[in-house]
Amino acid sequence: MTVDLKAKNSSEILDWFEKTPIAEGEILEIEFLNSDIEKIGYKAFVDLAHIFFMKMLTPHVKDEETTVLRFVKLHLETSFHKAEQSSEKYGVQSEFFKIDKTAQFSFLYHYRQALKFINIEEKTKVLNLGINKGDEFHVIKEMLPCKAFEEKEFVGIDYSDTAIEYAKQSFPHTNTKFVAHDINKLAELDLGRFDLIVSIGTLQSSNIDFNAMFMNIYQNYLEKGGSLILGFPNCRWIDGEMIYGAKAPNYPFSEMSLVLKDIHFCKKYLQQKKYRVVITGKDYLFLTARKIGI
Repeated sequence: MTVDLKAKNSSEILDWFEKTPIAEGEILEIEFLNSDIEKIGYKAFVDLAHIFFMKMLTPHVKDEETTVLRFVKLHLETSFHKAEQSSEKYGVQSEFFKIDKTAQFSFLYHYRQALKFINIEEKTKVLNLGINKGDEFHVIKEMLPCKAFEEKEFVGIDYSDTAIEYAKQSFPHTNTKFVAHDINKLAELDLGRFDLIVSIGTLQSSNIDFNAMFMNIYQNYLEKGGSLILGFPNCRWIDGEMIYGAKAPNYPFSEMSLVLKDIHFCKKYLQQKKYRVVITGKDYLFLTARKIGI
């Protein structure tokens, strides 16, 4: 579909998108004046694409005054969120496994900032709950000198057997350990305590009692004075694209009440324990906590 939206303002463009049905997989080409694109900004058009579940493709110049912006409608059913509830919903053959959060700048930047905030170079034992194929450990490895990484102990736990096997192959180091296990049953494992616990997008799973799990992790697995990095998804992965805004039950639009409720609970709990807590991020909201004075 090719459309002429030259000399239209933001409200008129938004109205057109709201009223026009676009089929999944259809490529949409829209002509805009270069002056309008400069005024509105490319980022605004990327946001527009995400609002209507599209991916922005490479634009091309039509003439001296006109640029054609190109979009493709995502396949809404191609999402790990709609997969059957089993351990292999996140396995090597799953839609989830194809995702690389760390390739997204909005994730990578804020995760790295969180690691800097808790002074990752000073940590010696790191536990990751929901490690999958090991993306978060890869970031730590890239941030540290080789010797500093090898001097730390890393433990990753995930429910998916195939993801854990993949992680073991990716990290054949003697200082890494990966375990396929249900984190609801951590007491069955002799884990000990850690001075950094990381969990990105796992504790909010429907089969986990979030408040109880969070307190259990803090009370039984975190060293005195240890740090926490928790990632709360404020996005959906559709057809391989990270779309801003978490989908809430019973709403046709993004709604953040549940995410903010969990973040507020954690922040208040940790502040009572004399932690400095910061909330950062965009598509993933990071709660990062370190003991005051450390």
